[in-house]
Amino acid sequence: MTDTLNCTPGSIVSCRSRQWVILPDENPDLIRLCPLSGNEEEIIGIFRHLNLETLEPATFPNPTADSIKDHSTALLLMDAARHLLRSGAGPFRCLGRLSLRPRPYQLVPLLMALRLETVRLLIADDVGIGKTIEAGLIVRELLDRGEIARIAVLCPPHLCDQWRQELREKFHIDAVVVRSGTASKLERAIPNGSHIFSYYRHIIVSLDYAKSERRKASFIAHCPDFVIVDEAHTCTRASNKSTSQQQRHQLITEIAEKTSRHLLLLTATPHSGIEESFLSLLGLLKPEFANLTLDQLTETQRDNLAGHFIQRRRADVKLWLGNETPFPQRQSDEEPYKLSKEYKELFEEVYNFARGLVKTTTVDMTYAQRRGRYWSALALIRCVMSSPAAAISTLNRSLNRESGEMRESGVGSRGKCESRESGVESRESGVESRGKCESRGKCESRESGVESRGKCESRKIIITNYSVLMFMILRIWNKR
Repeated sequence: MTDTLNCTPGSIVSCRSRQWVILPDENPDLIRLCPLSGNEEEIIGIFRHLNLETLEPATFPNPTADSIKDHSTALLLMDAARHLLRSGAGPFRCLGRLSLRPRPYQLVPLLMALRLETVRLLIADDVGIGKTIEAGLIVRELLDRGEIARIAVLCPPHLCDQWRQELREKFHIDAVVVRSGTASKLERAIPNGSHIFSYYRHIIVSLDYAKSERRKASFIAHCPDFVIVDEAHTCTRASNKSTSQQQRHQLITEIAEKTSRHLLLLTATPHSGIEESFLSLLGLLKPEFANLTLDQLTETQRDNLAGHFIQRRRADVKLWLGNETPFPQRQSDEEPYKLSKEYKELFEEVYNFARGLVKTTTVDMTYAQRRGRYWSALALIRCVMSSPAAAISTLNRSLNRESGEMRESGVGSRGKCESRESGVESRESGVESRGKCESRGKCESRESGVESRGKCESRKIIITNYSVLMFMILRIWNKR
């Protein structure tokens, strides 16, 4: 039946007790079928000459009087059909594949992207405006138009799972997360000869995982044709000689060197007050932007930059084309509360522990090391006072990261060691590190962003301190 059937693209056929739509294909001996539901994951191919499947023209029975329901059911069906046609027949193909209704102002970056032959955009909208949705709209539209085949999202490790959930639930894009904790499992699932960065269609990669010297070249070689960089302000050219930030900037620079690759940068803080860093971010979009003098732009330069850069505050879009967006209003109130006996004991022990970090600073320490102790002490008190559960969760994640990074980087420890609290700083807590290490070469965290320079003492004491503190919290908390 396959040989005599008119298999023109768009025809509806029946196969395997299911209705399918025939898709176009360059191979005349192959019939590509997509189910009527339109799920791309269920697309199949049938080789004509094997004659293993039977294709028949799909027929649908005519409605009968018995199948007619009441008036309210008919209205529901009509409304469902109208909503489906409204989304699918609009000016953008992506509207029929969304699980949300975008606000009008969120379509502006999409319009800007469609005007560019190669998408190079910096979206610097304020927090809460919806940069993730704006990026997802662009990706979904280009995928539905067939202009791109694969995407990659580069983001900090703690945002990987959030990106995966947003893409899957709102844009029907299934992506895999590639970072230190998932890479081994993903590599075991791919066939021999394939690479983790090329085998999976859509990938979400930790910036710190991809920036390492042993992975950067392979990521760039297998990089998809559309790249989203979240928290792009962490990828500017570092003015303080931060090795980690320099590696991120070098990675994105090499990705941007391919002029046909689409690049979308997302950040709520594009300008940190250092003009050189901001220009290095603009230079990733177009090399000539890195040489602009921002306070002396000509009209032509301003128009050219406006086609690649958009930044709006909440007040700018609250009323947009007659649509009001009710952004939540922050209300700050101070409420006194009384600590329970167990909680007070916990606070006092943690406070004494943190105070010990500060009191043991010496004049021999550098300014960065002293500042690191102060910030570490504040961060410990802050997470514990949030709740014991939050403190245990935070310290447990830090323990897992540190342990994984020691295994990953192969750092060995020799001699005595200063703890993380003595100056090794975490990016998450906003503390920079200037530790002293007597390990092999330069220790650098792959995932959590903890750096050590010079004579760094190993991370084993760091993990020990975390373990002791978490044990102390658990011991006090379990007294309840």
